[in-house]
Amino acid sequence: MRVQMEQELVGLFTMAAMIEARDPFTVGHAWRVSRYSRLVAENSVQTEEVIAQVSIAGFLHDLGKVGISDAILMRPEHLIESEYEIVKTHSAVGARLLAGHPLAKMLSEAIRHHHEHFDGNGYPDGLSGQQIPLPARIVGVCDAFDAMTSSRPWRRAMPLEVALQVVEAGYGKQFDQDFAERLVRLARAGDLNHILGHSDIGVPVQECPKCGPTINVFRTHQAGDKVYCRLCASEFEVQRTPQGLQTIATGNRGCAAVAVPEPDGELISRLILDALGHLPN
Repeated sequence: MRVQMEQELVGLFTMAAMIEARDPFTVGHAWRVSRYSRLVAENSVQTEEVIAQVSIAGFLHDLGKVGISDAILMRPEHLIESEYEIVKTHSAVGARLLAGHPLAKMLSEAIRHHHEHFDGNGYPDGLSGQQIPLPARIVGVCDAFDAMTSSRPWRRAMPLEVALQVVEAGYGKQFDQDFAERLVRLARAGDLNHILGHSDIGVPVQECPKCGPTINVFRTHQAGDKVYCRLCASEFEVQRTPQGLQTIATGNRGCAAVAVPEPDGELISRLILDALGHLPN
């Protein structure tokens, strides 16, 4: 049973990683939401099953973006209303993608409802309060927090304290206050610093000076390895420092093929095994 679940999750995680990679500005988003969600669940003394649920659903929450065009996903400015309405379909589409999947019962609710608001003003179903499944309430606040603290083409990341004040202003409105408070406490205590602005443990998000945070660096990269900007294909060399993996521009440029994304298989395996470790054999 455990082996079968692991195999099922490898397929889902790989698909989620490839979907995320279509937008080069979301490097590490799925990983960060998964890790934040796990910490909030652990900090609120949830069951082992819930910890596993949010760890997995946090990584898979944007599966439904497979149905959104690149023109919208990679738009370098704020979306117009009609485009935003299309983006809002992704949570329901993600849940539909899991229809009939062996893990649908475990994951669908968190994926479908992570954009519901505690006051009922979210989507897709306008659920409120305790109507929103508990895993979705955890993933929802972690997803919003990561969006605020990550750079996008039209804006820089919010400073941490500003983002936390926005979360606090959303207590009981956008967010379940209990889980939002726990996220804020963890952040102010420094317990999220190893995740914030990272795409993996010890791997700070790397920026191309020309394009922004569009360079994929894996924990398995070695010093001297070459990596490339996903937009302009500028070449960078990986360096190991006390602050984690860093990159330095070489002044070279790769061919178009080097900008094609590839999933981080080692990270995916690690996340899956960690999540499954919370479930009974």
